[in-house]
Order: sequence, then C-alpha cells, then structure tokens
Amino acid sequence: MMTMTRRPTPLPRLARALSALPPSCGPVRLVAVDGHAGSGKSTFAARLADALGGAPVLRLDDIASHEALFDWTDRLRHQVITPLSRGRAAHYEAYDWHARRFGPASRPLPAAPVVLIEGVGAGRHVLRPFLARLLWMELPRAASWARGRHRDGPEQRDFWDGWEGAERRHFAEDPSRPYAELLVRELPQGYEVLTGPAGTAADAQIVTQGEGPSAAR
Repeated sequence: MMTMTRRPTPLPRLARALSALPPSCGPVRLVAVDGHAGSGKSTFAARLADALGGAPVLRLDDIASHEALFDWTDRLRHQVITPLSRGRAAHYEAYDWHARRFGPASRPLPAAPVVLIEGVGAGRHVLRPFLARLLWMELPRAASWARGRHRDGPEQRDFWDGWEGAERRHFAEDPSRPYAELLVRELPQGYEVLTGPAGTAADAQIVTQGEGPSAAR
C-alpha cells in the first residue's frame, strides 16, 4: 500500500488568504490560534506572524493568571477587543507568572490589519463574533500535555496537575475545535493546514496545494 507524503502548506499563502478576509473587529482581522496546552500554538503563531510581515501577537498567557486560568474574558474585552474595534491601539498589563502579578508597565497592541491571538481558549464562544478566522492546532490532548510537561520541566509539575483539570473543564463547557475553520498539523518540516469543522469553500481554497514545499516556512 502506498503512503501519501504530507506536504507543508506554505505559510505565506495562508498569510495572504487571512489578509484578504473582511475585517472582523473594527478595521482589524482578528485571527485566533487555539488548541491544547503544549500543542505548539506559540511557535506556529510566531511563524505565521512573520509570514504576515510582523503581525502583532497577543499571548493569552499574558492575560490569564494563576487565580484566573480561564476567567479573563472581561479583562480581554475591556483592554483589547474594545479599543481594537474602534480602530485604536490596545494597551494591556501582562501577567508575570513568576512574580504572580500584572504589569507594572502596559504593553501596546496596534490595530494592525491582522492581529493574532494565541492561547488555550482563544476560540471561546464570547470571542468568536470578533474573529475573522479560528485556527485549531490539531494535536491530541494527551500528546500536547506530555509535550508541555516535558518543555516546562519537573518544577512545573504541580502547576500542570492543576492545569489539566481546568483545561478539561473549559473545553467540556466551551469547546473551540468544532468552530474552527482551519486545522493546523505540525509536520517534521512546516505545517499542514486543513479545512476545519466550520470551514467553508473559501477555506478549502486556502488549503489547496498549489505551491511546492519549497515555499513553506
């Protein structure tokens, strides 16, 4: 039986397709990258931002905290969504996970044509009306968590023990994957982008392989 070799989806092509979408949050195309902790969201978002010419990236790790792993929606809407929807730069205080406090200085998030928001819960239901597209990192929960624990080391074991239950409850109550237009799979080199459960014919055009692997980032 022949095995088909998966070819990476060129990120510049994905970037062009996202840039061509209608604005979703004022003048901004807000694109969410969601998935389980440890699934590779941060690395993928950084590479996609580079393909977008340096698009701003909001990390939900900067919005959440030990006391509010998922209860950060009001803060995000007030500090980020509202100003972006008005075409203004957002300013937010990033959480320091070592000092266990926000700030003290605020960080700017410009109202760029495309802004990426990455983190567990980026595709939650109260945010979806503001999203141009929702991308889901297609790595199973167990594999994601194992990779995250390995990355963070034994000193973060207690945090991960608490996190896993919190993430499990969050996605049971407010799943993101069923609403993702695009699924992203990490390959040995590059990424494969597939049409997601909520994808349309336009999204299928994004993932149609029309360029060679050499164009992949």
